Amino acid sequence: MTDCKPVHTLVDTAGKIGALDGDLLTDLTSYRSLAGAFQYLMFTRPDISYAVQQVCMHMHAPHTSHFNALKRILRYVKGTMATDLYLRRNPISSLIACTDADWAGCPDTRRSTSGYCVFLGDNLISWSSKRQTTISRSSAEAEYRGVANVVAELCWICNLLLELAHPPKRASLVYCDNVSAIYMSGTPYSTNAPNILKSTSILFETKSGWSHSCSTCSFATSTGRYLHERIAPGVIRRLQI
Repeated sequence: MTDCKPVHTLVDTAGKIGALDGDLLTDLTSYRSLAGAFQYLMFTRPDISYAVQQVCMHMHAPHTSHFNALKRILRYVKGTMATDLYLRRNPISSLIACTDADWAGCPDTRRSTSGYCVFLGDNLISWSSKRQTTISRSSAEAEYRGVANVVAELCWICNLLLELAHPPKRASLVYCDNVSAIYMSGTPYSTNAPNILKSTSILFETKSGWSHSCSTCSFATSTGRYLHERIAPGVIRRLQI
């Protein structure tokens, strides 16, 4: 792989890789060793989190298709050697998180994969890409579970900053691109929300002794400019952002 051709994308966009695609590998040690090395690389390269998570799911019985995906990560890393994660000195004003979910993305279990990234000022301090533990019956439920996961992470980070005597000065923001998840975040006790997700409106203590809701969401991606211009104003008024 020293003279391999670099690529600009981590995964093949043509389709998902199943658990039994290709032939079973005979050399399991090399696959597991390389996948484990990528797990350490994720500490400073959050951009490879999703791809590494996908190949690590098949460490017990990897096939040739999984090994090809692993080699594609190597080709991507070779082409992005100059990419670094910078941490700059910024005032601790607020935490901003972005979350997204891939509904029923696993071709074998039909479980969804959710991911998030958390910024403290301009610095990326936390990120995750993980397959959800249960099957979501709709994209709204999958997105809402992703919101719940990042809210739990924000709660832990806020408590850590509070113990370090540097709590955020403003309420934390969670950016989500699913309209239904935004509505359920604004009304977490609505009868339309899934029962398991009714209590994801987490409150954070502030310096004044009161609290702010962390279920504040906003449009972040594509669902586009059209939704932002036509629908977002009403949603924002309802959420009292």
